[in-house]
Order: sequence, then C-alpha cells, then structure tokens
Amino acid sequence: MERITKDLIKQLLKTELSPCLSIYMPAHRIHPENQQDPIRFRNLVKQLEESLLLKYSSAEARKLLEPLETLADDKDFWNHTSEGLGVFCATGFFKTVGLPIVVAELAVVADSFHTKPLRHYLQSTDRYHVLGLSLHDIHLYEGNQHSLVEVDFHADITQTRAELTGDDDVKEKHLTVASYGGSGKGSSHHGHGGYKEEAEKDTERFFRAVAGEIAESYSKPAGWPLILAALPEHHSLFRKVNKNPMLLPEGITLNPDTLANKKLIEKAWEIMEPEYLKKLDDLAEKFMQAKVNGKGSDDYKEIAVAAVEGRVETLIIESDRIIAVRVTNLVTGNTQKKDMQNPKVDDLLDDMGELVTKMGGHVMVFPADRMPTETGMAAIFHY
Repeated sequence: MERITKDLIKQLLKTELSPCLSIYMPAHRIHPENQQDPIRFRNLVKQLEESLLLKYSSAEARKLLEPLETLADDKDFWNHTSEGLGVFCATGFFKTVGLPIVVAELAVVADSFHTKPLRHYLQSTDRYHVLGLSLHDIHLYEGNQHSLVEVDFHADITQTRAELTGDDDVKEKHLTVASYGGSGKGSSHHGHGGYKEEAEKDTERFFRAVAGEIAESYSKPAGWPLILAALPEHHSLFRKVNKNPMLLPEGITLNPDTLANKKLIEKAWEIMEPEYLKKLDDLAEKFMQAKVNGKGSDDYKEIAVAAVEGRVETLIIESDRIIAVRVTNLVTGNTQKKDMQNPKVDDLLDDMGELVTKMGGHVMVFPADRMPTETGMAAIFHY
C-alpha cells in the first residue's frame, strides 16, 4: 500500500480515465477484527456495481470491477492494513492507500477520483507529528486531537544511533575492565579514549541526522507542526542542531516510551490546541473580511465560476459534508444538482477542492463546528 502524500494526490487528480472508482473504509490491524474487513469491502464494491450499471453493461461493469474482486480475495493484504483504507481503480490504473486514521465508508463512481478524505488528512489544521527521541532510537507519530498512530519509517531513515556509530553500546567502546587486588574477585572500570567527548559527538551526529531526515521526509511534505518528546536534557541539543521550521518551541519533556497512548495524545494536544484554534480563527477572520470587501463568497455558484477562472486564493470546505452537485462546465463554471448514485457525479466539495488545487489555490478542510459559513464552503478570491 502507498502512503498519503501530496504527490499521490496530484497523481490521482491528473488521471483522466473514466469512470473512476473510489472506495474508503475503516480497517483493522489485528485478528479477529480484521476478518470483517473483506466483507465490508465487498459490500462497497457492490455499491459501485449498482452505480456502474446505470450507464454501463454488465460485461463492462464486471471488467472494471475485476481488480477490486481480486483484492477482496487477497488474504495477505487484509492481514496488513492500517486504521483506514483507500482504493482507486480505473481502466489500467489501480492503487491502494493505507490511512493512519479511521474514515467513513464511501463508494463513488465519477469522472474523477474522490480525494477529499486524502486531502482532509493532509490539509486539516489539527494534524501534527510527534518525534519521540532518546539517545538510542526514535519513533515518529502522526496525530490529531483524537488519535496518535506510529509511523512506519521509510527504509532510508536513520532510526537508531547504532546506524551512525556502528555500535549501540558506545560506552563499552571506551572502557576497559582491570582486576584489582590481585584476587580476581573485583574489578574497576577505567575510562579512556575521551569517552565523554566522543559520546557527545556521536549524540550530536545522531540528533542532526534525525532532524534533517524528519524535516525532509515528513515535515516538509506534510506541512504539519512537529512536537519533540524527549527527556529534558535532550531538548536543548536537538534544538541546537535542528533546522526544521515546523518544530514547535514547546515540547513534551518526558520519554514517550513511558507514556500510554492516551496520555501522549493529551500532552501533545495541550501543545497543539492553541496553534490549531489560532489557525482556524485567523483564516475564518480573513474570509469574513474578504467577503465584506467583495473578495470572498460562500455561494457555491459564485465560487465555481471563480474556481474555473483561477481566482480562488483559498477554499475552506467542510470535512464530512457531501453536496450532490456537479460542475458541468469547466469553462463557465456552471453547476447542476444531481443524484450521488449517478456514475458521473462526485461530491461538489471534493470537485471544488480538486479544481482549486489544480488552478494553484489553497484548500483547507475544517470541522463542521468551526466553519465560518452554513453552506459547507467559503472562498477567498485573489480579486
């Protein structure tokens, strides 16, 4: 399975194959809970089939659904899932994406892939990373205010100090054991070779490598704040070598390995919540001011026209809302209400998010209770 990245979303948006089949569902990592996942997946495939048969023949529908049926029978696949699953299928195109969050069940047939849950994951303002750091190894977590999931590192990430020093037991390299008293009953340890100085250099090398790799492989692609969780004495050295602008000034001054997941979430959210609320308030206020100045709107017809003209600077969309409206003309921005069962119709909020992204605008996904409008969307225009 692939990871969620901005490049993956761009690839899905560029696909011009039609029809595009999209499935989202929650999944389970462990037995026996994961035994129900293939069954739920088949039910969603059945929904896709019902939608396809409104336009395509039975033979055409079966051909389109064949890769999905094969996946449903793949026992090994269902034993290695994450908290959520995204599957994208079209003629000659097939991708499965592991989601570290639980998502609602959804099956959509449309002219383009449904990517709002993926963009929600990357663009929501409550997302963050926690870096668990010790002298010997690291752990990275992805989270929001409700959950925290450990990341499976890329193969090229430095995960342990031993990978840099060649020996995890640094102290033993710089100590010798000598007998005393001539009896062999006791021994004394004599440090030499500049153990302390060399150990400090090794630690600095390790922290510097970790800081750079986390920044390039995780913070930069996701754009999320990074919270450092480490013993108090490790914070100052890590911050000294760190050049990652996403690292928050406040951190967790405890070893995360000693904290239960729920407690780690609480401590991380204590740090993140002020940042999160400020982002929401600032953007909502910016929209309200833009609307007063004639440079903002919450009317989907006006926003659709502005989107196709490339005038949308920032689009705010409601996370769990679905609007069965289709942009029927990508030149004029005309829209038309449709039935979601229609195999050419996707969620308007998803389509608008994709369109604004393609035109170079920014898209932010807000929870319903923080939306500055009642329509499910709000747009700030360039002009």
